[in-house]
Amino acid sequence: MRPSGMSAGTSRSEALEGVVDIAPAAIAAVPIGLLFGALAASKGLSIAEVALMSALVCAGGAQFAIIELWTYPLAIGTLVASTALINLRHILMGASLAPKTGAFGPWQRLLTFYALVDETWAFGERRAAARSLTPAYFGAMGATLWINWVTCSTLGAAAGSLLGDPRSVGADFAFTALFIGIVAALWRGRSTAVPVIAAAVAGALCYRLVGSPWHVMAGAAAGIAGAALAWRPDEAR
Repeated sequence: MRPSGMSAGTSRSEALEGVVDIAPAAIAAVPIGLLFGALAASKGLSIAEVALMSALVCAGGAQFAIIELWTYPLAIGTLVASTALINLRHILMGASLAPKTGAFGPWQRLLTFYALVDETWAFGERRAAARSLTPAYFGAMGATLWINWVTCSTLGAAAGSLLGDPRSVGADFAFTALFIGIVAALWRGRSTAVPVIAAAVAGALCYRLVGSPWHVMAGAAAGIAGAALAWRPDEAR
């Protein structure tokens, strides 16, 4: 299914637009990556291990969660279960984007979805609402964030305690501010308000009463339920 809006440009122009669009998210990720690297190093991970984890996992929320649980000897089952729980939302994000990737070849879909994160999903949905989503645009966003995340977390591990705590200057709020802006760009009135409010309330209550990482799934489940309740046939694309 393709939107009836503007057609795609050349691969080069599409890639450039992807880099430009995702640049604010990449900038916001810099202090977060540095913070993660420093925390991981404080838990005993080497610089190479931090770089390898970021390259293979490439999921900031999951990596922060498992670092909080990182003890010796490693509780492998707990780490795997926590990572899977937090990243279950990627199944939903992939399912929502898949119908909009008609211009992708099979290998392009596999490669670009490897770097699927919240930010690339949100910007991909926004792009698909206005024009065709191309592998050049989507891949450029994913590659930019992947390189940025691996680089910053590795630098954070190398610098360690020299960086201090970015949270002391409010840098940990950067992603929250970014997602508020993304939600505002995707706002469609009641159909957006219901799932956003449901997810926020459920996530906050679960975090307060149960703790991390269950609030992620609670928020996702409430958001899905809210979207189903607010959906109207005339809003379907």
